[in-house]
Amino acid sequence: MTRWIRTTSELADLVGSLAGRRAVALDTESDSLHHHREKVCLVQIGVEEGGWLIDPLAARDLSPLGPLLADPGVVKVLHGADYDVTTLKRDFGFTFASMFDTMIASRVLGRPEIGLQALLRTEFGIALAKDSQKDDWSRRPLTATQEAYALADVAHLIPLHDRLVAALGELGRLDWVREECAAVAALEPARRGRDAEAWQRVKGAKRLSRRQQAVLQAVFAWRDAIADRTDVPAFKIVSSETLLDLAERHPATLEELRATKGLSPRVQREAGALLDAIARAWALPEDAWPRLAASPRPVVSETTRRRIDALRTWRMAEAKRLALDVSVVLPQRLLERVAEVAPRAPADLEAVEGLRRWRRQTFGEALVRVSAAV
Repeated sequence: MTRWIRTTSELADLVGSLAGRRAVALDTESDSLHHHREKVCLVQIGVEEGGWLIDPLAARDLSPLGPLLADPGVVKVLHGADYDVTTLKRDFGFTFASMFDTMIASRVLGRPEIGLQALLRTEFGIALAKDSQKDDWSRRPLTATQEAYALADVAHLIPLHDRLVAALGELGRLDWVREECAAVAALEPARRGRDAEAWQRVKGAKRLSRRQQAVLQAVFAWRDAIADRTDVPAFKIVSSETLLDLAERHPATLEELRATKGLSPRVQREAGALLDAIARAWALPEDAWPRLAASPRPVVSETTRRRIDALRTWRMAEAKRLALDVSVVLPQRLLERVAEVAPRAPADLEAVEGLRRWRRQTFGEALVRVSAAV
């Protein structure tokens, strides 16, 4: 029988029963594919003997869970933790300590597949069903299939943690993972509400004229208004590709609007408001047209370019030696920052923003040697 937690007092009792545990597994399910106002709809907690489903839609006060998540003495095991951490912070104000992400661990071990389904199949011969992955988790009651799916995601995380920790210890890479996991635990909460600049990130916006960009800004806001009113995800109302098409063609009549691909009958019922938004934007004077946020390309000296090439060559060889993806050894953004700093001593690497301690300790001398040789 599935163990549900539907009240704050039940949650407090559960947290009390977990006192002294060395580790708990954690996962969440949200409804971003089905609602504009995304929320955490389910929290799964697992231990070696079983798991529980916590219902935030019933027990809206999850504060008893806070001390457990913040307890440095209890390892919280997650897979692909960044989304869970940022949404739990957003919805409930939680903080995290002693977090272990099995996805990060698998990357640092050089595993060829890092999804939970693949890891459990490889490590334990367990096959997870993923049939409920895209379900609307805000709907109640959940089916038995959904309950089983949700609990399966935490049922094997602690044994997986133990196996990965042992492998990391043998390779001397456990501290690498701990530092990366601490960075995930410190992530800012996910944003809620409108982003006034989000329209600028529509793929293709930069190729539009500024007048067309004014239309794109207007139809993006029109779509957001419908999403706010209906609580339907914006991408299900009109795709970004269709918004771009509207901005490029700026239809002025109902006939021209109906020729636009990707406008559902529901959206076409909003045709009047859409045409008004397009017309107002098209009629704006030039001084009212929006400007895309400037992102000038940095000027890179020829010496820095040679240093980047040398560091890439070193990174490729090092990744091959360690059987790791090059991005684990040194992501491109960090590689370029190292090249710009041009370190002449290991201490200089402390000036490289984002270069964590484990990379400085493991690769620092090599980074200095390669940089200094250019």
